[in-house]
Parts: sequence; structure tokens; C-alpha cells
Amino acid sequence: MTLEEYFAALRGKRIAVVGLGVSNLPLVRLLRRYGCGVTACDKRSMEALGAAGEELLSLGCEMRLGEEYLSDTRFDVVFRTPGMHPNALAAFREQGAVITSEMEAFFALCPCRTVAITGSDGKTTTSTIIAELLREAGYRVWLGGNIGTPLLDKVPGMESGDIAVLELSSFQLHSMSCRPDRAVITNISPNHLDVHPSYEDYIAAKRQIFERQGAGDLLVVNGDNRLTAALGAEARCTVRSFSRSHPVEDGVYCEEGMLYDCREGRTEELLSVECIRIPGWHNVENYMAAYAAVGDLVGAESFRRVAESFGGVRHRLEMLRTLRGVTYCNDSIASSPTRTIAGLKAVKERPILIAGGYDKHIPFDELGDEICRRVKALILTGDTAGKILSAVRSSRYYDGAALPIRVIGDFREAVLAASQMAEEGDLVLLSPGCASFDRFKNFAERGDAFRKIVMELK
Repeated sequence: MTLEEYFAALRGKRIAVVGLGVSNLPLVRLLRRYGCGVTACDKRSMEALGAAGEELLSLGCEMRLGEEYLSDTRFDVVFRTPGMHPNALAAFREQGAVITSEMEAFFALCPCRTVAITGSDGKTTTSTIIAELLREAGYRVWLGGNIGTPLLDKVPGMESGDIAVLELSSFQLHSMSCRPDRAVITNISPNHLDVHPSYEDYIAAKRQIFERQGAGDLLVVNGDNRLTAALGAEARCTVRSFSRSHPVEDGVYCEEGMLYDCREGRTEELLSVECIRIPGWHNVENYMAAYAAVGDLVGAESFRRVAESFGGVRHRLEMLRTLRGVTYCNDSIASSPTRTIAGLKAVKERPILIAGGYDKHIPFDELGDEICRRVKALILTGDTAGKILSAVRSSRYYDGAALPIRVIGDFREAVLAASQMAEEGDLVLLSPGCASFDRFKNFAERGDAFRKIVMELK
């Protein structure tokens, strides 16, 4: 089906686009370009939408805004925002509406091969590494999805020899029909329990990435993660795995600091983990997952060149500057405890840690232990400051005399306090362990705010 045929089939239908964010604004433009009527729905006011709201009005959209934005359920087709659980649209479904999304439409129309990546942690970096590997090997690559770039409007420019690399969140996957040619599950741990009604629901969403795969398709799973390994056993396609704790029969593994690829009974030495430019064992895992997914397309030489040169993704252990001997590191992407733990293990210093943010109802017990063991001083801010403080003080490793802790509500003041505490040779690390929505629009805005404050330090 072509893009024109897809939208022609929608003309004359009552269409709602729910949530007017990064992926849905380009969708609305496409719908209107192809003559489809659109009702734009968002909880925000026209004032809060700003320029986006004015554009929607100029495009001729009907508007349903504010607290009652979901009150009218009489639609034929509803495109939901990736951050909304489908259960929130149950009333629309009961009225006969088809619930879909920009990404589901992309899978239906994409003319080229697809590599889809999901997981609780590491999916953005793994997606970016896969894209870098494929580009290094000469492919034309389209990188998008949850990474922040919608691709539906790019379909006319795609060709069959291209490869689309898609980062997919649990929200995007939930109830979505898709069949990627290659899929990766980096890991699974409790996350987004503020939106998913249960951990089981969250896992079920991740399962959608391979549910429709079959013969000729590939799934890559984390052999060190119990849940992903179990999901691999359910798959009806070829399954490869990666592990940094033991050799695997088909996939990529680490042994004594060296990465190996095992394929069709043959084992090939790839490179030493010391050659990987971006720090941390979690990034070693990201590289293993990437090569397990596309190694047959790119080869070991391309893998080595990218590993030795790629500097990482913004907001992911991003070294901002060194001032008066103090280094400042932006790890704003760490929106879960497991991600912050990975960051703490990746850095060599005992950092002054800035943590806290929006409450996703995830336990902080393990993070509390790691803070006590690995952090020089702790600055807590945001809605979860009290919960993290309680977890730290409840840890068996807690020593109040050895771990200074300050709770500061204002984000800027928290960063300045960390700077004032730091001495020459220290590392100030923003790695919140929580989402950003208590103070910021997203993790990128939080990271940019941190960068601005740090770069203004005299």
C-alpha cells in the first residue's frame, strides 16, 4: 500500500488525533494534506500548545482541548500519542473506533527493511549504534521512532534497499501491530509503572515487538536478563542472544575482556572492550546487542571502526566540561533506577550525584544500596527526593558520616550546591533515576537545563 492509498482510505472518516506531540503533529499535517478531516485532542489548553495550536487551527482542525478532551468518543479512527496507554481510549473502542498510531501506520507502509529496538534501558544508544554500523557499511539509514524522529512523512523518500532503525517504547508497542525484520530487546526491568497498570502489562507490551515475527525474521535478546531470555524461548523466528557473563551458541558474548561473535558454529574475535570509546559495561552490552542484530550486514571491520570512534548520544554520560578540576557529566537519560546504577558503575570516580524527579512508582531499594557504595555526596531534588532519601537511609550500607546528603527543591539551586561541594578531581553527575515530568517536558529539556547551568559557571 502506498502513502496515497493509505490516506485515501481514511478520507470521509471521522478521525481523532489524541496527543499533539512530536510524532502526531507531522501526522496531522499529512492527514490534512491528503484531505482528511481531523479533530485534534489534547489535555493542554490553546495557550499551553502555543505555536502548535495556532498551526492546527490554520490547518482547519477541530479542537478538543482541556480536561474534557476525551469526552467525545464518536470517531471511526483514533491515532493515539505514544505516551498514552490504550486503556485510556477504551470508550472510543467501545463506540467502534479503530485505535492506531503514527508508528503502526509506518510499519504498514514502510517499503524497506526494519530493525526495531526496545528495552527498559539502552534502547536509544543501541538504536544509534545500529544506525552508525549500517551507515559505516554503506547503507542508507532512517533512524526514528521513540528516539524523537517520526518517519511516516519520510516514506515517499524511502527505497527498498534502505534500512529503517526504529526505537520503540512500551507505549508505542502496546496493542500495536508490527512485524520488524529484525528486533532487539536490550533488557527488561520495572519501568513506567505510573502508566502501565502492572509489571505484567509492561512486559506484555514489550512482547509485541516479536509477537508477529516468523520464519526469516530475527530476534535478539539479552542472555543475562531472565525475562528477555524467556521471551526468546517463545519466539517463532531465529533467535540470537548476547551475554557478558557466558559464551552463547548463536550471538555475541564477552570473555576476559574480549568480544566474540558466534554464528553457524564459527566463532570470530571482534575487539577488546577497552577499544569501545563510550564508557560503562552497559554500553558494552549495547554494542553486543547491536552486532548480534546486524553483524552479518556490516562485518567486524565496520564494527571496530564505529566502536573506536563513536562518542555516544547526547544526555547519556555526556561529559560537558571540566572547570577548576571538576568534571560535569550529563546523564539525564537515566530515568529509571537501573539506568542510574549503570551510570554509577560506568564512571571511575565516586561522584557527587544529583538525583530525583517524577515518581514512576518504581522501588529505589537497589539504587539506595548503590548510592551508599559508590557516591561521594548526594543532592536530591524533585518529587521523589523523599523516597530516594528513605531508600538510602534504609540501606545496610548507609553511613551518615561518610555520605553527605542535601535535599534541594529547586533544580538550579541543586546543581549550584553540587558545584559548591565539589573539589578538584571530583565528578558532578546528573543521573536522576527518575523521569523528568515533575519539572521538565522531557529528559532532554532537563539535560539541556543542566548543561546551561554548568556552562554558565564562572
